[in-house]
Amino acid sequence: PTTSLTVPTGETPSTASTTMPPVSTTSTPWTTTTVTGSPTPTPTTSSTSVPTPTYTTTLPTPGHTVSTLTTPATLSTTTITTTSGPSSPESTPGSTVSVPSVSTSPTPVTTSGTTPTVAFTTTSGTTSSSFTIGTATTTSTTLETLSPGSTSTSGPTATSTAVTTTGSESWWLCNCTKAICIEDNIVQVIPVICNPPPKPTCTNGLSPVPVIDEDGCCWHWECDCYCTGWGDPHYMTFDGLYYSYQGNCTYVLVEEINKKVDNFGVYIDNYHCDARDVVSCPRTLIVRHETQEVRMTTVKPNTLQVEVTVNNQLVALPYKKFGVSIYESGINRVVEIPELKMNVTYNGLSFSIRMPYSLFGNNTQGQCGTCNNNTADDCMLPDGSIAENCEIMADHWQVVDPSKPQCSPGLVPTGSPSTTPTEPCKESSICKLLLESVFKPCHEFVSPEKYYAACVFDSCVLPNLDLECSSLQIYAATCADQGVCIDWRGHTDGVCSHECPPGKEYRACGPIKEITCKSSHQNETSTKQVEGCFCPNGTMLYDSGVDVCVKTCGCVGVDMIPREFGEKFTVDCQDCICLEGEHGIVCQPHVCGEQNKITCDGEGFYQVTEVNPEDSCCPLVTCKCNTSFCTAKVPKCSLGFEVHSYIPSGQCCPVYQCVPKGVCVHQSAEFLPNSSVYVDKCQNCVCTNEVNISTQLNVISCEPVPCNTYCKPGFEIKPVKGECCGRCVQTKCIINTASSAELILSPGEFKSDPTNNCTIYSCVDVRDQLISSTSEITCPAFNEESCKPGTIAFLPNGCCKTCAPVDSRTPCSVRQREDFIVHKGCRSVDRVVMTECEGTCGTFSLYSAEANSMDHSCSCCRETATTEKHVVLKCPNGHSISHKYMYVESCSCQDTECRIPGSNELQSREENDQASSLNRIKRAIRLTSK
Repeated sequence: PTTSLTVPTGETPSTASTTMPPVSTTSTPWTTTTVTGSPTPTPTTSSTSVPTPTYTTTLPTPGHTVSTLTTPATLSTTTITTTSGPSSPESTPGSTVSVPSVSTSPTPVTTSGTTPTVAFTTTSGTTSSSFTIGTATTTSTTLETLSPGSTSTSGPTATSTAVTTTGSESWWLCNCTKAICIEDNIVQVIPVICNPPPKPTCTNGLSPVPVIDEDGCCWHWECDCYCTGWGDPHYMTFDGLYYSYQGNCTYVLVEEINKKVDNFGVYIDNYHCDARDVVSCPRTLIVRHETQEVRMTTVKPNTLQVEVTVNNQLVALPYKKFGVSIYESGINRVVEIPELKMNVTYNGLSFSIRMPYSLFGNNTQGQCGTCNNNTADDCMLPDGSIAENCEIMADHWQVVDPSKPQCSPGLVPTGSPSTTPTEPCKESSICKLLLESVFKPCHEFVSPEKYYAACVFDSCVLPNLDLECSSLQIYAATCADQGVCIDWRGHTDGVCSHECPPGKEYRACGPIKEITCKSSHQNETSTKQVEGCFCPNGTMLYDSGVDVCVKTCGCVGVDMIPREFGEKFTVDCQDCICLEGEHGIVCQPHVCGEQNKITCDGEGFYQVTEVNPEDSCCPLVTCKCNTSFCTAKVPKCSLGFEVHSYIPSGQCCPVYQCVPKGVCVHQSAEFLPNSSVYVDKCQNCVCTNEVNISTQLNVISCEPVPCNTYCKPGFEIKPVKGECCGRCVQTKCIINTASSAELILSPGEFKSDPTNNCTIYSCVDVRDQLISSTSEITCPAFNEESCKPGTIAFLPNGCCKTCAPVDSRTPCSVRQREDFIVHKGCRSVDRVVMTECEGTCGTFSLYSAEANSMDHSCSCCRETATTEKHVVLKCPNGHSISHKYMYVESCSCQDTECRIPGSNELQSREENDQASSLNRIKRAIRLTSK
């Protein structure tokens, strides 16, 4: 390959020796090329006042590469780097050339068509080298620097990367200048002119952000993908669609539709945060990126206490590894992935996800929706279809979580419980702050209506958890993201206050990254701020990983005590001093005295230097034992035993023996004390600390599986075949009365309604099936006005009213009725005719003047003749039994003794009256059923 360089007219050819900047070359050796001068320069067009050189370059043959030719404008130097031989694996066959820099002061070069050699000297660092360029015949390609219109080129240089000079192709130069291959080997250089793009409207209500184009010259507006969640919980999708969802599983917040990033996604673990298990709150935010899984977990429910783990290992902040950065920003924990230009924040009550549209636009799915500035497809399901609403959509984004076995992705959701208050709710006064003057400066940037609706929802459904504070907090954070800081917590009367640790003070408007003694003041020009606990005025955080506020930037050691420059102190048996400079704390060990030489004899002993127990700073030369020098072999112990070794006094090599591990052994497995041992499903077995003397192994203690012993009223525990525990089985009828009272009746039991004697409930067991019935007594028409005063009374059924003359008498007589006979759960097949005595007899009490006392005459209606009859009863189990009962043939009034009853007799009489009333009720039921 050869290269021709044309020099402008008016320059005197001469041999040039130039000093060069460091040159980066390929590993192939230098070879000879030819540089020939052109007596007549090629015409060029340029708006600059200095001549612009035209370079003629011979295209290399396929398989060879010509590297960059650069002539800086500020130095009279020329760098020519050529390589010969096969191209590198990255190069492709064809002609490759680098466009040289445009120099305002062309460097003269001696050129001659027949000149045998021209010497060039290059200097890199302190080493100089020279090479020789030989003569050759060349075919030239002309590169012309053009200026379209009246536009002038800017900058002293215009250097591009290597490009293929095929017709109609273009490539970028520096300073936003584009080179276009026109034809006949003519290249036109055009500067890029950027017009300000129109500012779009983002559907999420946030301001668009300017983004540099891929060419690095112009910029355009984009609506960032910004998703938030807060409260119990409420969601705002990337495109600004608001919805609430009460699931208590683990869900996808955002994943890629077309996977471009390995193992990437953001997930949320929700849990029921109220006693009724109605609403949910966020518990853990999970960020996955390639080989790392970051978990930000709320330590205490409904607080801002968050701990961070990476791959299930607790980490200290700030943390930076494998492209993931985690740090504290005010009250938030922030996971930042610079490669993806995204960050995720979480503070225990709310979260936010910010992703660039340029990387994730139209390629997100999950509960945060699709980021495309269009809310119509935000409720997209995993199969790509659009759900009726986002509450339905959210159910379908479950993920497998071993800690939540009740959650099974793929099953049809059962539906969320209603969270609508049963009674009209008065909004919390805290929620009104969103619409009032406190937040008014932010209203024109972020609309508060959706946050206000979420706040009212939280204050009504969970009035005792102060969750409405999360709506104000996330709104204030969104405002701060838009550059508007609101100091709002002081207006909540202490309900939403935030306590800071000792040595810190609360600020509503603090820096995103607090300035430290170790960092630069990179946040001074940032308009975005966050709330949190910061160092008081006059102090500064020492370092992002050292949470200590200092007045002067001295030193802070492992003891977390601030020290000033020049201060001397002692730590870890070293004399230390705090010095200003890179190293900070400088320590020196104690000076130790000389020791006597020690020789180590015996098998396994060797000499070693160790710390002196009396002075840990001074090493001691002692004899150590290395068991690898010993000949005794370690024995193999049986299950439950381990090798124990001890070294006799004064010796090196250990003595081995098998000793119990203090574990239980079951089915060729070892179990530690207090650990569970599976024997069978009906026993809970545990390995105890008790030792079996004969086996020297720990004893396994088993207890039956604890079973539920409580059943609701009306149910009893019955054994179940093949199961360890019984099951609650209904054994009594459970009847809900018209007055919403609950009656529990055993089979064969009757009971009237507590508030209505005309309604009677009963329970019957028919072939192991409980059947409850309700009977209503229908009373005959009754007119109270037809009764004489004082004669209105209830019939024996206790339901119906009647009136009878005071002197009326119902004669004692036999009364017949038909009814089923029920005895010990068995019942007659048909109704049976039964008789009873009923009526009034001549009973009176009057005053006798002769006896000067009360005369009494008592008589009752009783049976005078009865017969015994038999009836067949049918039982629930299918058997039949014979039952006998008394049949009254005749009744009459019979005298009885009249006397004042005692207290026991009164109680017995009351019980008899109650029993009589119950019998009347049962009789009324039977009559009604007829």
